Amino acid sequence: MAILEGRRLLVTGVLNDSSIAFGIAKVAIEQGAEVILTGFGRGLSITQRAAKKLPTPPEVIELDVSSEEDLASLAERISVRWDSLDGVVHSIGYAPNTCIDGEMFDASWPDVATAIQISTYSFASLTKSVLPLLERGKTPSVIGLDFDATVAWPGYNWMGVAKAGLESLCRYLARDLGPKGIRVNLISAGPIRTIAARSVGSFSSFQDNWGDKAPLGWDPKSNDAVARSSVALLSDFFPSTTGEVIHVDGGFHAVGA
Repeated sequence: MAILEGRRLLVTGVLNDSSIAFGIAKVAIEQGAEVILTGFGRGLSITQRAAKKLPTPPEVIELDVSSEEDLASLAERISVRWDSLDGVVHSIGYAPNTCIDGEMFDASWPDVATAIQISTYSFASLTKSVLPLLERGKTPSVIGLDFDATVAWPGYNWMGVAKAGLESLCRYLARDLGPKGIRVNLISAGPIRTIAARSVGSFSSFQDNWGDKAPLGWDPKSNDAVARSSVALLSDFFPSTTGEVIHVDGGFHAVGA
């Protein structure tokens, strides 16, 4: 039996077929899930085109996580199709160039605030917006996409700070939502060649070394390992796991230089 048979998932962050979120949606559908995607602004039509490449093309609804109006209406818009939700995939991150390039002092507070709002706070605001549907779900699971925040990566700067906040937020959400039966976890993925990764100027420098250092090796051109691990967390195969950061990076995090 497919491990997501009958489960309903909301997946954010699909831009094209190299997106990690696209890989998650693909494997989820193959494993029996029903899926709704989100997109917004100029990227909405790109998400709609990507959706057509999935095994069962899902509905795409508009969602800007910085918009209180979009978040306030999200559950109602999902309810047109479903009366419950079994899983949420948060694959959202953004930082202005000043937060990534140069030195930490180069970024203004408004730019830093934008990075934290989109990359960190939205994990909570998205979850809150669909909480009534999750509470009616079957062993509901919320997952977010992360990148190792335990060290200072070249050219990652305030995005690294935002990811550190995301990891802390995951633990607090796990604490608060556990009594409701909702699991909250993160997948800390190795570097994958996505549209988002292109905005990190130093990405190519450490992706090239990753496969050499990772005990299991690493293919930055494939989102499959991350997708399959994410789908496992979205299933009921991890019923007592919450507040965790699961590393899917070929073991890179476990070894020294």
